[in-house]
Order: sequence, then structure tokens, then C-alpha cells
Amino acid sequence: MTTRFADKSVLVTGAGSGIGRAIALAFAREGARVAVAGRSAAPLAETVELIERAGGKAVALTGDVTNGEDAARLVRETVEQFGGLDVAVNNAGVLGAIGPVADIDEAEWRRVIDVNLTGTMLAMKHQIGHLRAHGGGAIVNVSSNLGAHRRIPNLAAYAAGKAAVTALTRTAALDHIADGVRINSVSPGAVDTPMSGRPGESAAAKAARMKAEIPVGRAGAVEEVAAAVLYLASGEAGYTVGSDLVLDGGSSA
Repeated sequence: MTTRFADKSVLVTGAGSGIGRAIALAFAREGARVAVAGRSAAPLAETVELIERAGGKAVALTGDVTNGEDAARLVRETVEQFGGLDVAVNNAGVLGAIGPVADIDEAEWRRVIDVNLTGTMLAMKHQIGHLRAHGGGAIVNVSSNLGAHRRIPNLAAYAAGKAAVTALTRTAALDHIADGVRINSVSPGAVDTPMSGRPGESAAAKAARMKAEIPVGRAGAVEEVAAAVLYLASGEAGYTVGSDLVLDGGSSA
């Protein structure tokens, strides 16, 4: 355990698995009290257990960030549990169905945009509302290299939503830095989670594909994304405002 975030309270959405879980664990290892949020209780409980087993402090909060009342409640319950909120990380997101634009189902389009973009906006709205009234803090949004930095076929809804998250982050950063709220984003490329795999693809086939497709020769590790998030949330990044840190092994260079 280290102390970079000692006595800090952190809210992480989408913290039941993958990148979100890694972020929550990383904050806890550095001394933070962590509220892990998501729609399903069971994976959140696993994240809390991992944090507590390592000597950290965490609480699980269920909620859906596409619902404004839930987004507000997650902030309120974090404050009730830990006495405040200092950092928020908005990681909740979905990939959505794969296919060309002409074949996108309208309901699926709306679902992906609702979770990835509107959910981020609603979460930030209520996080900022609390932070600016209580001395400021930091927010980090998890975007993607697919969108503002790179496009590939058949993921239009995902790319459009994540490009908008990047723009939303930068605009919000300008809106609220004078309030003491510092907002940035990270944009990972392929990371070693189930989301980066193809249907029926073996681990060996995935590794070979990543080696061929990514200049650095591999997928990213969730811990590498978490390290970037913690940097942006820390005082070390005090002069970093409205930045979008791309972590994709050179894929969009």
C-alpha cells in the first residue's frame, strides 16, 4: 500500500471487471477509499473483496448511469459512506453490436450512445455538482482510441459515442476548471480483456492477431490503463486540463 491517494475518496463506474476493476484496485493500493459502481451486484462484490483482501477499503454501489437519479445517488452514497468525494472515474461502457452503418438497429444505436455518451455526461453532471461545491477535485473519463483518433469498419455507434466522450471531456474541462474541477480522459486501444476478443477466438489466436496489428506487438494491460488514470487524477497532473491520453501501442500514431 502506498499513500498518493491517502484520505481520498474515489468513485469508479463500471468497476465490476476489466479496466474498471483494475482502476479501483490501483486507487485502493495507493490509499484511497473506493466506491465501486455498476449495474450488477455480484461482480462489484468481487471487486470489493479483492480490495479488502489487499488491505484496502471499498464499498459496492449498484446503479445505472444512464438514469440521472441513479447517477446522482451514486455520488450521494459515496459521500455518505466516505465523508466526501475527491476523484471520479467514468468507465462504464458497452461495445455494442458489430455491423455496417446501413444495418445498425436503431434501438442498439440508442443503447450504445446512451451508455457510452449520455451515461458519461450524467455521471459527470452530478460529480461536478458536488466537487465544485466542496473545494474541487479530479475526473477522468475512459474513452477509446476508436473515435477521435482511429476508426475501423463495423463499429460506428461505438466510435461515434467515444469520439463524443473525448469532445465532452474537453468541453467540460474548460467549463469547470475555474470551479477547481480538473477533467481529463484516457483513450485505450486494444486491452487484454474479453471486449478485445473476437467470437470463438482462442487466446493464442488473439495474441497472434495483436502482434500483427499493434505496432508495440501486444495488447495493453489493464494495469497500464489504471496507471494512466491515477496519474491524471493525481496532483502530479495538476497542469493537465482537457487532455486525452492515448494508450494504444502506436495503433493511432
